[in-house]
Order: sequence, then structure tokens, then C-alpha cells
Amino acid sequence: MSQTSTGLSLRGITKDQMRQAVAETPPSGKHRGIGAVAAVATLGSLLFGYDTGVISGALPYMYMPHDAAGLQLTSGQEGAIGGTLLIGAALGALFGGRLSDRYGRRHNITILAIVFLLGAIGTATAPNIWLMYVARFVLGLAVGGASATVPVYLAETAPKRIRGSIVAIDQLMIVTGQLLAFAMNAAISAARGGPRITIEADPSGSGLVSLGEQSFDNLARLQASQGGTLSSAEYHEFLNQLVISHGNGETWRYMLVLCSLPAVALWIGIRLMPESSRWYVAKERLYDAIGALKRVRDEAKDGPLEDELMEIAEARQSELELQSKRLGLGHVWSTPWLRKLMLVGIFLAIVNQTTGVNTVMYYAPKVLEYAGMSSSSAIIAQVANGVMSVIGSAIGIWLIMRFRRRQILIADVTGVGICLLGIAATFALFIAPHMDNGTRPPSWAAFLILGLMSVFMLIVQSSNGTVVWTMLGEIFPANVRGIMNGTAVFCMWIANAIITWTFPHMMETLGGGITYTIYGVLNLVIALILLKMMPETSGKSLEQIEHEMEKRYS
Repeated sequence: MSQTSTGLSLRGITKDQMRQAVAETPPSGKHRGIGAVAAVATLGSLLFGYDTGVISGALPYMYMPHDAAGLQLTSGQEGAIGGTLLIGAALGALFGGRLSDRYGRRHNITILAIVFLLGAIGTATAPNIWLMYVARFVLGLAVGGASATVPVYLAETAPKRIRGSIVAIDQLMIVTGQLLAFAMNAAISAARGGPRITIEADPSGSGLVSLGEQSFDNLARLQASQGGTLSSAEYHEFLNQLVISHGNGETWRYMLVLCSLPAVALWIGIRLMPESSRWYVAKERLYDAIGALKRVRDEAKDGPLEDELMEIAEARQSELELQSKRLGLGHVWSTPWLRKLMLVGIFLAIVNQTTGVNTVMYYAPKVLEYAGMSSSSAIIAQVANGVMSVIGSAIGIWLIMRFRRRQILIADVTGVGICLLGIAATFALFIAPHMDNGTRPPSWAAFLILGLMSVFMLIVQSSNGTVVWTMLGEIFPANVRGIMNGTAVFCMWIANAIITWTFPHMMETLGGGITYTIYGVLNLVIALILLKMMPETSGKSLEQIEHEMEKRYS
């Protein structure tokens, strides 16, 4: 290593020199408990969850006509609203880590808070669908950047005695943010009385709707996809000729603008926190590292600072030696066993999305509407899925410590496949016949789908994400781990975007029975593939895993 700004070299530094440096250096600011640091930093993960989950309750209002203050969405536009955020997230994750390495974790989170705020305000005030796409993409950059920066900041700032639990809390905060979004959507929708519209005249004289104030559900159910007689094109043509005097379609703006509040809190809070001491060491700024570490450590609990700083300095030296041997993506693809391992990692990353988890996170209210539930009831019902996600995430921390990775993931995709086929059967047997006959499906059918969705979310959140993210950090060799893990995660975001973009169109054209059959069968096939090719990494060191991966895929 080179000299620090004060002339003390970190290469070969002795413990006595480190002890003297610690004694000479005051804290860089007021003491901050690690609980306060975690509470502030995980607001970034809360925003991650909130911004991805809030759209589920906003979409029913966005579907309302322009004259009712909605955006009069088509299924393609609905998918694009979800997909543009995820494309932004893929790019945000790709570049967010690099920016935090260059400018600092705390600095990056501060910038992300501003991007979150701009994205929230942009989506809430978008006058048309095209500016909505732009604002959602900007919001996606913040979501992806947070996913790449917040866990690193927490891992580098937390003392080792509680590092695992602090990082696990970060994952829990993502689903807590989604639950908060569902709860706020439900509260706002209930206060507004659900989607309402006032029709003054129907120039077509079709007699399909009554005049006056009414639930927007009366119009939505005219679509063939919801049991009506109008195709998508005919439905939108019918909406365009109606004379509408009022509607509460702007309710979606209230839901989306609330995302700005945690963003402001994150910007204020993170400015009161120290930078990562490990990042300072990486930049040869030892005295800054000492000042930052003194702000978040209690030596009575965490041990002498000089011991931890010596560990950080030695780890940094090892990283530099590793960097000199680090190889790029070209080496990975030209080495047969690494190429096979890369494909396994990409497959595992995509499996994290082919469960269809985000079809529930983003579109459950719309799916429940297809099943016959009213818009306002469906928005409230989504809270149950959020609760099950939080419970599942908490269970996942226990599961991965008790069972083998392979067992958990194979059981997960099998259970997911069964739940999805259950949803498909409910649509095919109890809902589609009524829609074909122009009658209302039995009310219990929608609640059965909600129950299956809740079990689905419990299974997915307790197993899939925990296992996949853990294995992506384990299976790749050290000298190519960064590039291979980054490539796999990028593919995960792209798979997420594709599924999110296409799902609304699938539901509208294929119906719930065929759509969920496709996803259900896909997951059962994936379970069989995993049974044959998935490696096991539980209870092994990273060095043992690397040796076994080379032997397995050579």
C-alpha cells in the first residue's frame, strides 16, 4: 500500500503504530449507536420495498379514464410501468457498486436519497404515461443502487458480533417496505371510497352502463378479460366516447408521492452518520478510518479498536494482492468450467424470478379483480400478502441456518409450483365458466386465490431469496467473484423486468388459468433441473466450495 495522507504507511504497519494512531485520533463526530446507523441506512431498503410495492395499489386508479384523472392504461402500458423501473434497477445495481467504491458508501446513499426523492415526485406528478416511464426508470436507478450499496455499508460498519443479524434485518426491511406500501395503499383507497367515477352521458346509447356516480368496477367488468363482452380495443374506444364529469383517479398520485417522505428522512439521517471505516482504509485514509470507527464502536463490547483496524488493514492488503490476480468476463467465458459455473449462477438468479413472486407483489389486486373481487377490496386484500412476506422473511433466517441450501430451494420451487397450479385450477374451474357465461364468479373463489397467494408468498420469502442470494456469494471463485456475481445479478433484474412487463398482457389474453398453469409447470420443471444440477455449499469454506466447483464442472 502507499502512504496515507499523514505519511503513515498501511503496508507493514505494526500494532504499536496502530495503537498510537488510535490514541492520537479523536472521533470524527458525535457517537452513533450501530442501531441508529442500521435504522437510517435501511431506510434505503425500506424505499426499495416501498417503491416496488406501491404500484400494486396505484394501478387500479391508473386504469381509470383521463377525464376521471386516471391514465387509462392498457395491459401493455401496465407492464411497461413495472418493467421500466426494473430496467433502471438493473443498471443501478450494475453501476451503484462501482460508484460507492469510488466515492464512498455514505456519499452514494446520500445521492440515492436525492434520486429516490426525484423519482417519487416525478412519478406522482407525471402528466402522461411517457413521463411516467421516465420517472419510473429514475426510481429504478435508486432501487438498484440501494440494493448494491446499503448491504455493503451495513456489513462494513457493523461490529462482527452482530454483523449477520444487521445484514439480515436489511433484507427484512425490503419486505417491510412492501408491507408498508400495501397498508398505505389500503388506507388511502378506503378513505377515497375506492375507484369512483361520475358518468354524465353515453353518446353511443349502448346501455352498457348507468349514468351518475358509481364504482369504476362497473366499467372495468365490461372487458372480455373480466367477463364482459368488449375486447381491449373496443373497451378503450367505449371509454373515449363517454362524457365523464368527475372521478377520483388522481388517488394514485397520493400513493406514489408518499415515497418522498422516507427519501427525505434518509437524506437527513445518512448525513449524520459516519462513512465506512473500511472504505477509508481502501483509500489509504487511516486517520479518517479511525475517526469514523470511534463514532460507532463501544470498546467494552466490541474489543480494542487497534485490533479491528489491524484486521481491516491486513484484509485490505489481501484484497490488493487478489486484485492483481483478478480476471475479467472474457477469461470466464473462455474457461470451460467457469463458463458452466457462470451459467449455473445465472440459472439460479433467474430461478429467483421465475417463481412469479413479483406477479403477486405488483399485480395481486388486478389478479383478484379478474377473480371477481372489487378494486377497493383487492387493494385492502394485498396487505395479507405483505404480512406473509414479512413472516416468511423472518422464518428464512432460521431455515438457512438449520437446513441445507439444496433442500430448501428444491422444496421452495416445488411448493411454489403447487400453489400456482392451485391458482390456475381455481381460475379454470370456478371463475372462467362464470366469465364465459357473463355471470359473477362465487365470492369465495377470489378469497381462495388470495389464500393461495398468501401461502405462495410465505414459501417464496422464507426460502428462495435467502438461498439464491447466499449461494451467489459462495459458488464463484475469489479472483472472478465480482464479475460473475455482478453478471448473475444483472440477469436476475432483466428476468424480473421481462416477467413484470409480460404478465398483464398474458392475464388479459390467456386468462388466469393458462397463465398460472405456465408458471406452475415451469417451477415443477425447474425443481427437476435443480435436483439434477444444483450444487450444495452448506457447511463448507469458500476455498472448499471453489475446489468442488472446479472438480464438478471441469
